Amino acid sequence: MIAKVEPLTTARALRGPFDYRVPGTMAGVGVGSMLVVPFGGRRLLGVVVELAERSDVPAERLVEPLEALDRGVPAELVRLGLWVAEEYCSTPARGLALVLPPGNGKVGIRRALVAEITGAGRAALGDDGVRLGERQREALAALAAGPLPAAEVGHAAVRSLEARGLVITENAERRRRPEIEGVGARADGENRLTDAQTAALVRVEQLFDSGGGQLLLHGATGSGKTEVYLRSVAAALERGRSAIVLVPEIALTPQTAGRFEQRFGDEVAILHSRLSAGERHDEWLRLRRGEARVCIGPRSAVFAPVRDLGLIVVDEEHDGSYKQEGDPRYDARRVAERRADQAGAVLLAGTATPRPESRLRLERLTMPERVDGRGLPPVELVDMAGVTGALHSRTRDALLEVRERGEKAIVLLNRRGWSNFLTCRGCGRAWECPSCDVTLVMHRAQGRIACHHCGHSERVPEKCPDCGSLSVARHGAGTERIEAELVQSLHPFPVFRLDADAASGRGAILDVLRRFEQADAGVLLGTQMVAKGHDFPDVTLGVVLDADSTLRFPDFRAEERTFALVAQLAGRSGRGGRGGKVLVQTLGTDARALRFAARHDAEGFLAGELKRRELLGYPPFAQLVRVVCASDRPGPEAAAAAELRDRIATSAPGVRLLGPAPLFRLKGRDRAQLLVKAPAEGPERTAAVRAVRHAVEAVAAGKKHRGVVLSVDVDPQ
Repeated sequence: MIAKVEPLTTARALRGPFDYRVPGTMAGVGVGSMLVVPFGGRRLLGVVVELAERSDVPAERLVEPLEALDRGVPAELVRLGLWVAEEYCSTPARGLALVLPPGNGKVGIRRALVAEITGAGRAALGDDGVRLGERQREALAALAAGPLPAAEVGHAAVRSLEARGLVITENAERRRRPEIEGVGARADGENRLTDAQTAALVRVEQLFDSGGGQLLLHGATGSGKTEVYLRSVAAALERGRSAIVLVPEIALTPQTAGRFEQRFGDEVAILHSRLSAGERHDEWLRLRRGEARVCIGPRSAVFAPVRDLGLIVVDEEHDGSYKQEGDPRYDARRVAERRADQAGAVLLAGTATPRPESRLRLERLTMPERVDGRGLPPVELVDMAGVTGALHSRTRDALLEVRERGEKAIVLLNRRGWSNFLTCRGCGRAWECPSCDVTLVMHRAQGRIACHHCGHSERVPEKCPDCGSLSVARHGAGTERIEAELVQSLHPFPVFRLDADAASGRGAILDVLRRFEQADAGVLLGTQMVAKGHDFPDVTLGVVLDADSTLRFPDFRAEERTFALVAQLAGRSGRGGRGGKVLVQTLGTDARALRFAARHDAEGFLAGELKRRELLGYPPFAQLVRVVCASDRPGPEAAAAAELRDRIATSAPGVRLLGPAPLFRLKGRDRAQLLVKAPAEGPERTAAVRAVRHAVEAVAAGKKHRGVVLSVDVDPQ
């Protein structure tokens, strides 16, 4: 038998798979098996992607694998990984790396000596006539509730009890269990469904029984989408199938996992990168064995090795976090669609602010009202024209009212740090990153100015190094500065800050959210993290600062992002019995995205946005592919981009090519980009993606542009 193996190497120019002769001692090898193979004088890990009876390579040139690992991946995940590699112009090795077990199968099962009480031990525990030492009696009492590791009850006591036949021991597998401790995960049981929830669940169950399908659950914030998710998962489990629940951020995983764990117990496994290697391994293995049938996690959980997949939930499907930044730059939403289609499963994508792509393509279920019957909070656009400072007097007064009433507020400013940038009032010098063409952001607590792209930082300057002036101006405000203002003006009202600086360690984000939840009153201030799915029923005020800042980005999705950010933050307010309101500070009160967000009118916004996209030829009516070339010196990146353009134009003459155009320098590299515009669907789209992939492979394999780093982003966000 011949195994066709893809070696796990990062070389883009490598052309696999490669044939290996499988010896009789490896009879269990199949698609998805992980092998250690000889390759170019090295030992490499590889994945079997196909089996064959014969090879085109002469028999005398075929070699055998060196080792077959005892861990592999399901064949359907091998196919999915290869599809991701092709769809996103990556390499098979990088696509397959997404579906492999944590640690590439090198993390082992943890075993421990486990003690279990015998019948004689139970009898002895209840018989005062049996002589037992204090530690022996304590050990038996602990074991009466169930088996425990010998280390927990004492090895000496266990050995003496085992010698008397009162306990037995075995070297058993011990699971490394992740902590599932949620925020807002209230054990309120199964509530009575609204008519809209019932209709949505009926449609989900219809698709379960008719071979699968794809749905958009468009529900207002507080309309009970999570309860629909829970009952949809229950319906999948009742049919003997499994479920994957995707959340946009690791920070939201504990909250969601807590709710699902309350409903489904040990059927739930969680997968995300902040677990230890052992925890990820054991959760992955439980899913692979079928011991857990519900997987919860961020985008990478779409590759979870669940058995008999019946449902994929994509919560907050509008969120950009579902797009992977590193190669392959996959979109977990599109991968979820592909996986659900291949498995005959149901895809349920839920949000209060759907993407234009989802609104156009997916069957829509609507839940326009909150489960408590209350209306969405009123939203006021606060005009900042002519206002000095970061907070309008209207906003200050509203926050003071929250303090006086002992309530809670959430304040969103999508910019961290103290000041956006520094300049010298004497000569106009701006402090910039030496490796990136961007200004440095001031972080006063650390006494540093830092680049948010490459991490470069330096001390806050006391004077200008060019002219010696002591007059250094600070421009703009970030969350650090707003925190200081709120602490001063609202004292002694507690202020909780949630951003990448304030909550950087493991568990730090959850800790901030938990402290805010448990506080009697206070303000939660932060970046877009504070708008993502949190359910705090006692929040009565939401504030968005500098709401139109995202509208200034040169990006066709700028209005979509602004609408979603404001609408999502607005949805955090007024979920409890006290009601609520939202203030949106802006320099553009007539901005279309803000006006629709203030009216909670997602359908009206989407209708206009789809017309605009169609007129301009942007997604979902076109497919964009972005190719970036980077070099450690100016010149080679532009030459590589020019050759890419020529190759793509020759092999796919129907596509529209924009560029090459220079990009700002990043991490010490000069960059140029090429944008490919193709039809959204059909053979022309497939041909365009293939042309880009082949052009990139050809340029990467040649010597002419050696040293130029190429990256491809299909459907850039």
